[in-house]
Amino acid sequence: MSDEQPNPLVQRVDALLRRSRDPAQADSGLPVLTEIVDDERAPRRAVDAAALEALARELERAVLARVAPELERIVGQALEGAHAELKRSVTQMVREAVAASVAHALALPKQD
Repeated sequence: MSDEQPNPLVQRVDALLRRSRDPAQADSGLPVLTEIVDDERAPRRAVDAAALEALARELERAVLARVAPELERIVGQALEGAHAELKRSVTQMVREAVAASVAHALALPKQD
């Protein structure tokens, strides 16, 4: 067993553990998984209302510019479909009404 090469992963873990135990090596400036690193970024400034409103208008314009053509196409297709269906329905109702009226007129007794 001692003739075998040690696992490189085990060697790395051992080195990391030795480093965390040895304060001289631990101060290398690189954080290890067990250290907590402070967030040293500056706090974000709040966006003023005018800039936020301008951003909202620009975003709205960009979204509408991208979506409007596709939306127009989809709505146009839907309206064409609804128009065709309505035309078929009205035509069928007129045919049925005319047929009923003709049948009624033919059923009346002749008045001489």
